[in-house]
Amino acid sequence: MNKAKSPMAANATQGRCPMHAPSDHPLVKPAKVGVLLANLGTPDNYDYWSMRRYLGEFLSDRRVIDYSPWLWQPLLQLVILTKRPFSSGAAYKSIWNHEQGESPLLTITKDQTAKIKAQMEADYGDQVMVDFCMRYGNPSTKSKVREMVEAGCQKILFFPLYPHYAGATSATACDKFFSALQEETWQPLARTVEPYYENPMYIDALAQSIERAYAQLDTRPDVLVCSYHGVPKRYLMQGDPYHCQCQKTTRLLKERLGWADTDIVTTFQSRFGPEEWLQPYTVEEVARLAESGKKNIAVCAPAFSADCIETLEEINEEICESFEEAGGEHFTYIPCLNDDDAHIAALSELIRTNLGGWV
Repeated sequence: MNKAKSPMAANATQGRCPMHAPSDHPLVKPAKVGVLLANLGTPDNYDYWSMRRYLGEFLSDRRVIDYSPWLWQPLLQLVILTKRPFSSGAAYKSIWNHEQGESPLLTITKDQTAKIKAQMEADYGDQVMVDFCMRYGNPSTKSKVREMVEAGCQKILFFPLYPHYAGATSATACDKFFSALQEETWQPLARTVEPYYENPMYIDALAQSIERAYAQLDTRPDVLVCSYHGVPKRYLMQGDPYHCQCQKTTRLLKERLGWADTDIVTTFQSRFGPEEWLQPYTVEEVARLAESGKKNIAVCAPAFSADCIETLEEINEEICESFEEAGGEHFTYIPCLNDDDAHIAALSELIRTNLGGWV
């Protein structure tokens, strides 16, 4: 015979009434701390309308494209979003995780979250709730903040998974997070994790991935290209620290590997629009390297915490093609750190540090 749940049992799962409060007081969940990981985003699928929704949200972000909406939006809605979803959809289709029906970025972020969650459970038990969100697309930042608050999280640590700060990445992710907090009746306390571009554990994880990749090659590459996502040069002149942080990551990586200056180079990819972006451009630099006799190169992408369209399609196809057309012979792409154990250890340690005084 099934027995009805006692009020005490119901309170254990649904919350409890505060001491000395009237019996009709809303139940309050046991207090928890949330850790919300955030990545760039992903379309729900690679069909035209899924791509149009995703690109429309992404390219309407004033942190990404800061042109006047009066000029930009007609161009975006009437021209760009009419054509670009087809080409972007084809690119996504070429790298899509068809088995799980999702983009590689979503698959990898899920794997990272699962490993970090296991680390936090081992450290803190059920005191800490770990989840992830996307700045663009799904799962949305707003929905995950809502879930955390409903689960009893009275404090949330927000962790943009970008090693380097940029207005178009870290800042816009935080904008979305703080916007979601504005809609909460009982707003949780909030912290954000600082960029970790010079963190020794992150640098060591990068170095280990490169050492493993080089050990598997028959011939050592002539040069390692550290290709970072680009931003307009204008952003640097306005005070965005991204360029300087990227340069420091390359320098620290070179020092950790014990390499000469000529063994490694910093470049920037994914240029968009007519204005000048941070240089040298990866697609042009790899061609220049091939023409100057560097026929064997490796490319890594230190600014990306997970492989995505910019690495799996742009680097492996467009940038590789530029190198080979200029006479290059051997092109090696070294994957992002993804859910590599050393990477997860670095991210988990950053979370522990930032949870100080909360748990």
